[in-house]
Amino acid sequence: MRRRNNGGCSSEGCIGLLPSATRVGLDIAEIGAMVGGLIRQGRPLPVVLTALCELFDAAAKGYSSSVLLLDRTGLRVRNAAGPGLPAGYMKQLEGRRVSWIETPFRATINAKAPVIVLDPVSDTLWEGEEAVPAAPGFRLHEVSPILSLTGEPLGIFAVFQRESNPELPGSTLIPQFAHVACAAIERMRSDAAVKRSAALLKRTQQLTSTCCFSWRVETDEISWSIELSQLFELDSADVPVTLELIGARIHPEDLPSFHEMIERARHGVSDFEFEHQLRLPDNSVKYLRVVAHGTRDQEGQLEYIGAVQDVTHHRHTEEALANLQAELARAARVTSLGVLTATITHEVNQPLAGIVTSASTCRRMLAVDPPDVEGARETARRTIRDAERASEVIRRLRALFCKKGATSESLNLNEAAREVVALSRRELERNMVIVLTDLAGELPPVQGDRVQLQQVILNLCLNASDAMSDVDDRPRELVIRTERDGEDRVRLSVRDTGVGFEPQEMDRLFDAFYTTKSSGMGIGLSVSRSIIESHKGRLWAAPNDGPGATFSFSIPRGPQETTACVTGARSPGAIRTPAGTNAEVM
Repeated sequence: MRRRNNGGCSSEGCIGLLPSATRVGLDIAEIGAMVGGLIRQGRPLPVVLTALCELFDAAAKGYSSSVLLLDRTGLRVRNAAGPGLPAGYMKQLEGRRVSWIETPFRATINAKAPVIVLDPVSDTLWEGEEAVPAAPGFRLHEVSPILSLTGEPLGIFAVFQRESNPELPGSTLIPQFAHVACAAIERMRSDAAVKRSAALLKRTQQLTSTCCFSWRVETDEISWSIELSQLFELDSADVPVTLELIGARIHPEDLPSFHEMIERARHGVSDFEFEHQLRLPDNSVKYLRVVAHGTRDQEGQLEYIGAVQDVTHHRHTEEALANLQAELARAARVTSLGVLTATITHEVNQPLAGIVTSASTCRRMLAVDPPDVEGARETARRTIRDAERASEVIRRLRALFCKKGATSESLNLNEAAREVVALSRRELERNMVIVLTDLAGELPPVQGDRVQLQQVILNLCLNASDAMSDVDDRPRELVIRTERDGEDRVRLSVRDTGVGFEPQEMDRLFDAFYTTKSSGMGIGLSVSRSIIESHKGRLWAAPNDGPGATFSFSIPRGPQETTACVTGARSPGAIRTPAGTNAEVM
């Protein structure tokens, strides 16, 4: 066995650099062109390699060639092409491992150079458990490695000599055919990789509803994928794409921002992101998201490469989710306030009774001689005060039950908390809950929906009351605290001395339909978090150092120019006294 070092397939290419095999009258460049023609026709790689072997066999009479194509690992024969060799022998080679010790096949792979076999090999060329009997009537003459551009083994070009034939003339013929095989394999692998990438890109675009485009700013030349043409519902993919054509599809509401984005892009913005609506010829609407990155070519011309994603389904899903959350919030308000109906009735009865009493007193004062005008005037003022109080209770009740959209206003959380406690005090008294308040002075106002935020406070207070319903060994204290949370946020916390919650429950407390109450619906905290997040805030829970838990939310403060604040120094609120006193209701 003798090695001949003619090198592998160089990075400069294979076919174009091959010399003609003049000694056998065969032009390798023409062979390469013929093989290239088969590749362009889309013929499978086994067919191309078989044709290459047939060309060699026709040029070298009495010899038969074969190509053993290796898999990606270079350790196993994936395909064996050898039209001049027994079909049964070639079939046995497919799937064999390249673990041949001291054989020409192993030697040519290790040396990355052709190997001439001087000693006849008659028994086997495949050692160990991979042994394969030699092809009958043939002996191995020469093998040459088929190497990639990076020197990795792609396969082996093997030539077998019929036993009665003379030595094959032309020492460069076999390596040259190996070079042609290298070019064919590399070309087809490259084409297959491009096709796979194109198919993957197309499938990815389909899965993500994404299309691609390019825009050369200097010439306004726009190129885009067929999918994008279909997204815009153009009559033909051959219609020239222009900014005017795109603008004609943009919804009139988004045209000003579209033109503004175009102008910013012309001035060299490196990246831009834009969401807009399309209004199609049938008046249907699509929502698109555009992301693009700007680069410059060798001449310094600006070009944007970007992607367009159809987010219509996502937008409709968001709208449906918002509507569902609004419905859940209303259901939660109704559910929470249903148990307080008797309490609210009591709160309304008190001012009504006061109105009746004050009216009777006023009538008596006016009936005496002389009439007590000053006393009657004071009694009338109390009557008006009680009437306004009853009206406010009813108005708040209707607002909480009413199915209407959220309204934004400037409000103070101290006032909102006081109103909620006043509304729910009967329920809290019935559960023997002691309400304490620690409300910050000079608390900045927040911007939001008063009814929704009061619903959150109410839900936290009722949950705290429920958490303490079985507590008998300590006071059932509920502390409502407000404070600044940094420079631009306001925090409200509700602290109880109840049973608390297990650490593993913390992540599930705000999940919809999860509840620790035997009769709970499990939507109160979920809806509360949705409300707070819609106010660009966050809601969380934490266990106390002692018994119970604290639920808090933090939301941004309102605009700086808003001056409505509750003044006065911070002071803890008084413990709730029995009904009928004039103490502050906290």
